[in-house]
Amino acid sequence: MPHLVVLCLSLAALPGLGMGASLCLAQQFKAKGDYILGGLFPLGLTEEDTVYQRTQPNSILCTRFSPLGLFLVMAMKMAVEEINNGSALLPGLRLGYDLFDTCSEPVVTMKPSLMFMAKVGSHSIAAYCNYTQYQPRVLAVIGPHSSELALITGKFFSFFLMPQVSYSASMDRLSDRETFPSFFRTVPNDRVQLQAVVALLLNFSWNWVAALGSDDDYGREGLSIFSSLANPRGICIAHEGLVPLHATSDQQLGKVFDVLQQVNQSNVQVVVLFASPRAVYSLFSYGIRQGLSPKVWVASESWLTSDMVTTLPNVAHVGTVLGFLQRGAELPEFSHYVETHLALAADPTFCASLNAELDLEEGVMGQRCPQCDHVMLQNLTSGLLQNLSTGQLHHQIFATYAAVYSVAQALHNTLQCNASSCPASEPVQPWQLLENMYNMSFRARNLTLQFDDKGNVDMEYDLKMWVWQSPTPVLHTVGTFNGTLQLQHSEMYWPGNQVPVSQCSRQCKEGQVRRVKGFHSCCYDCEDCKAGSYQKHPDDFACTPCNQDEWSPEKSTGCLPRRPKFLAWGEPTVLLLLLLLCLVLGLALASLGLFIHHWDSPLVQASGGSRFCFGLVCLGLFCLSVLLFPGRPSPASCLAQQPLAHLPLTGCLSTLFLQAAEIFVESELPLSWANWLCSCLRGPWAWLVVLLAILVEAALCAWYLTSFPPEMVTDWVVLPTEVLEHCRVRSWVSLGLVHITNAMLAFLCFLGTFLVQSQPGRYNRARGLTFAMLAYFIIWVSFVPLLANVQVTYQPAVQMGAILFCALGILATFHLPKCYVLLWLPKLNTQEFFLGGGPKEAADGSNSGGDSSGAQ
Repeated sequence: MPHLVVLCLSLAALPGLGMGASLCLAQQFKAKGDYILGGLFPLGLTEEDTVYQRTQPNSILCTRFSPLGLFLVMAMKMAVEEINNGSALLPGLRLGYDLFDTCSEPVVTMKPSLMFMAKVGSHSIAAYCNYTQYQPRVLAVIGPHSSELALITGKFFSFFLMPQVSYSASMDRLSDRETFPSFFRTVPNDRVQLQAVVALLLNFSWNWVAALGSDDDYGREGLSIFSSLANPRGICIAHEGLVPLHATSDQQLGKVFDVLQQVNQSNVQVVVLFASPRAVYSLFSYGIRQGLSPKVWVASESWLTSDMVTTLPNVAHVGTVLGFLQRGAELPEFSHYVETHLALAADPTFCASLNAELDLEEGVMGQRCPQCDHVMLQNLTSGLLQNLSTGQLHHQIFATYAAVYSVAQALHNTLQCNASSCPASEPVQPWQLLENMYNMSFRARNLTLQFDDKGNVDMEYDLKMWVWQSPTPVLHTVGTFNGTLQLQHSEMYWPGNQVPVSQCSRQCKEGQVRRVKGFHSCCYDCEDCKAGSYQKHPDDFACTPCNQDEWSPEKSTGCLPRRPKFLAWGEPTVLLLLLLLCLVLGLALASLGLFIHHWDSPLVQASGGSRFCFGLVCLGLFCLSVLLFPGRPSPASCLAQQPLAHLPLTGCLSTLFLQAAEIFVESELPLSWANWLCSCLRGPWAWLVVLLAILVEAALCAWYLTSFPPEMVTDWVVLPTEVLEHCRVRSWVSLGLVHITNAMLAFLCFLGTFLVQSQPGRYNRARGLTFAMLAYFIIWVSFVPLLANVQVTYQPAVQMGAILFCALGILATFHLPKCYVLLWLPKLNTQEFFLGGGPKEAADGSNSGGDSSGAQ
């Protein structure tokens, strides 16, 4: 800044300069040298209608001055002078330059391009079959600044393999080596810049944006790349539109109006504007007049620092502007260099010395930059140098500076220069540089750059934000991008200190997924994830089911492991059943002990003696089988449950069947049969009936285990949060057949005792058996519907309850009354009360009665 103050004071002291006196800037755009570099710079601008009204291929006048081009010219001049004054790259050689104005128009740009390819010493391009030995006027070309122009010049220079290094053309299409084999650039291509833009949008969760581009190749390609990068990352483009470069006619104004109207109707707060400065000027100038609501504008590099846009009246009304600029290296002495050459351009003595050297090209090309020599120096110093001091043009200045160094490095490598000289004696052809430029590394100040195989360089980006501290914005660095985005949130300025929100729908809460409505994935309703599913990623459109061994409640963001569920020993139901087991088993053992203690008593003998005690033991084993049901099931326990429960019950019921048969024989059969059958039923042969019943039941259990073995299964469906482990019955019909032996024994017992008449003065043995069998049938008949309707988890508990209540019913109706007689009615424990005389005794009594009556 001190240099700028000195310059302004020194220039103001010169008479007449503030009134627009003639300068000699354009005469400094040419310098002789051993190798000449061509330069294409945007020094002027045409009137908007000039190009479109051409009817003849005549010259076009550039009437307006573009300050940016002058700075870029100075950057190239400074780089060439540094190389010539140093010995590191080209010792003993001098670079010259020949710089022309492109006027930002392809028609104007082609004329100096043709001049560059003219043969040395002439103004024409000769036609040859082979251009290998053809020596054009320049060795390489620096520029042009825009992608639109580079698409034209790039193809033209590629025909001759003339190296061209652009300092600003960033279109991705220029990386095509088949179409542009000799094109290089010292800026990254637009794809990298748009990757940074996508990262910025994602960082602020701006997923509902509009995308606008200029109606040219630059804007159209930028929109295409942005769409391809944004859509896979979940960024929805509410509207795409193209902005005309010139909004002069009613038709073009109508297009601009349509673009603005669609942006407003789409209700977006963020607009990605990838356009050339002219299109942005048209859009903003018309939008300001029409009262465009403020937006967040994400700018492309081409217009972020354009003075055409930044000096637009009331441009602050458009809203917040963000954009990325490549960083580069600092050139602190550049402002002093500009001061010096502006001062020289105002020095009549210096200008007179330049006039002595006639510019031969002016006869063909016309004046290089007539508008450069008739600018208001006061405006130039106050506006141009202010932009330089704020760093708004730094990135383009460095890119131009680096472009010159890249050609110098390639020439250094081709000539095989060392610290003192360049040994090669033959002049270098332009095409010979290309081999050394591919993947070449070179230094520009303290920064090392390298061309990749597509002619691009890799550079870091700074995120810039327009900050309104004066009539024109000042660019503040608020972040960086080098593959990853890093933001300085404290340096950002937002309206109302609130970051704008640009989303079609609100963010879903945790455990919710998006149900898209319409055509855009960013417009959706939030839907809760149901139990058994979860939200895997924040942007999911469907809930992810949990794995089989997991579960989740509603609105979950993850799954929990399922715990195994089975009838555990510590559950209240099991504890109650175990208490019941202790009660029944205690009663059975107490009854067994009491019967053994009174083994010789008529009651025990009448009940069957040893068979009676065997039945009690079987009843106790039947109760103990319930211990197989609680706890974690295993294949062995599943196989053992039914046989170990049914075989002891068969043994118990078979002893009761023998007593029922004996009672039936005594009361219902003729006397001749009754005596014999009773003796058989009370003798050792009765054990054959018990054994036969047990064998039949054992055979049924073996068939059941062989044909339809129960299996231990893991059920993931029946319980929502746990995994059920249980023994599954494969065939309920086969399980019913296992019960058939016990059911038949119980039915025969009931049938044999139900209608038996009790004898007066004797113990009614039939009544206890009848009630015992009734208890058996009631319990097992109730068991079937209960087992079918209870939850699978508690089916083992139902089976345990059926076994224990069945055993308790038999004990309570058949065994405990006998215990009561033994303990509290011992006087009834007599031969006559329990055994009587049997059938034979009854017959004898009958005969005696007959004789006595006869005797009487």
